[in-house]
Amino acid sequence: MLQAFTRNYQDNSTDAGFQFTFYCDVCSDGYKSSFIESDTYKRRGLLRGLGQGASILGSLVGGRASSLGYGADRATNVLTQTFEGKSPEWQKEHEQAFMRAQNEAQQHFHRCPSCNKYVCDHCFNEDDGLCVSCAPRQEIAVAKARADAMKRNIDEAGQTATVWQGAIESKTTICPQCGKPAGSGKFCNNCGASMDMKICPKCGAKNAQTVRFCNNCGQNLQAAAAPPSGKCPACGQDNPPGTKFCGGCGTKL
Repeated sequence: MLQAFTRNYQDNSTDAGFQFTFYCDVCSDGYKSSFIESDTYKRRGLLRGLGQGASILGSLVGGRASSLGYGADRATNVLTQTFEGKSPEWQKEHEQAFMRAQNEAQQHFHRCPSCNKYVCDHCFNEDDGLCVSCAPRQEIAVAKARADAMKRNIDEAGQTATVWQGAIESKTTICPQCGKPAGSGKFCNNCGASMDMKICPKCGAKNAQTVRFCNNCGQNLQAAAAPPSGKCPACGQDNPPGTKFCGGCGTKL
């Protein structure tokens, strides 16, 4: 049985040759070893189209999901052949190729002395000699702690913030003409009467159109709404409404 230096690896080998992908125990990114052609396969004259899907040189890969993409690529060429029915010569080549692949891949991995995980360069804290799970990088840990604290502060401020003030109530406007709910428009939904409010000239309070006296100060709204008379109290001459002095005698109106 093959024993890899890391517990996470994938065997991509077929009749045509040998290739292996070794994965980081922390982030699952990996390293795919160089492709090694099978001598027994070449001797049978069956090697064809090999360069279409196989990585001739070793390369870093972006996690376990990327190996699925590699599987889709190799489905188009000779590397799709199965492991079944391999000869003893092929099995021996396979073991030797696996050892070569491990020696190649180990240059891109580090063993954490604390948890014994094999991790890639990105997941190894070179300052402390441990993986980032056991010894997170200081600047990253500080930045994450600050971001977490900021989020908590924002959430706490949001819980206590007052974003709206007012009475939560439901009001139904009754039309003063027909006595039915008038809706929210400027005119009654039932009779079409105007829903504009009458403004008291004395205190500025809003009153219904049919109200005779202000409901706030008692001002006679009908008298206030009537235009001032232009009749002069001294000489009795009629003047246009709004005239300040009588045109006949000059008396102040």
